[in-house]
This record gives sequence, structure tokens and C-alpha cells, in this order.
Amino acid sequence: MGLVWGVFVGSGRCSEAEGAKRLLGQARDQLHRLALVWMDGGYENRIEDWVAKHCPFRVEIVKRSQGAIGWELLPKRWVIERTYGWLNRWRGLAREYDYLPETTHAKILLAMSRLMLRRLTA
Repeated sequence: MGLVWGVFVGSGRCSEAEGAKRLLGQARDQLHRLALVWMDGGYENRIEDWVAKHCPFRVEIVKRSQGAIGWELLPKRWVIERTYGWLNRWRGLAREYDYLPETTHAKILLAMSRLMLRRLTA
């Protein structure tokens, strides 16, 4: 469905892999039925060992085809891109002017709460 089940907003000093570890740690503790997480090719060789050691679910890296040139539609990637589109339609998230990561975190939760409430009432 593309709904957000966890949010981590870190500073520029925090690597994507470290942020992913924090977010997956939250998922491990809260989403007991989670069995598989698809991740971008940028996480390859950076997160799989940590997940295998610390989490009950498995990670599958969605990679581009060998020899692909230019843009390529990747499986399951559209779900993430659609969710980014939903978030960017919310004015508070269209531009990144917030000083504190906690502010952006709260705005993401508000935007997704609004989306879920609209779906319940439709």
C-alpha cells in the first residue's frame, strides 16, 4: 500500500546505512509479522550482514539489470516513489527548511496520518 511504517530523519553526518539500521531496529521491535524488506541497490554489502545478525526478517536488494544504460523501472521501486510523491504534495514537506530533524519527522507522520484518515472516510 505504500504507507509509512517507520520514519528516521537523520542529520547529514549520519550515513544512509546507519539510518537504515536504526529504522530496521524499530521495525524488528514493532512489526512482528514482517518477513521481507526490499532495499535499494545502494545498500548492497552495507546492511545484509547486520540484518541477518539482528533481525528476524530478511533483506532483498533490488538491483538494476546487468548492462542497463540510463533509466530502468525496478520492481517494487514504484511503491517508494509513489509514497515520496504523496509526501511532496504536502506543503510542509515540499521544501526542506527545517532546522531540527524532529520537525521533519513530525511533518512526515502528520502527512501520512492525513492520508490514512482520508482513505478511512472515503
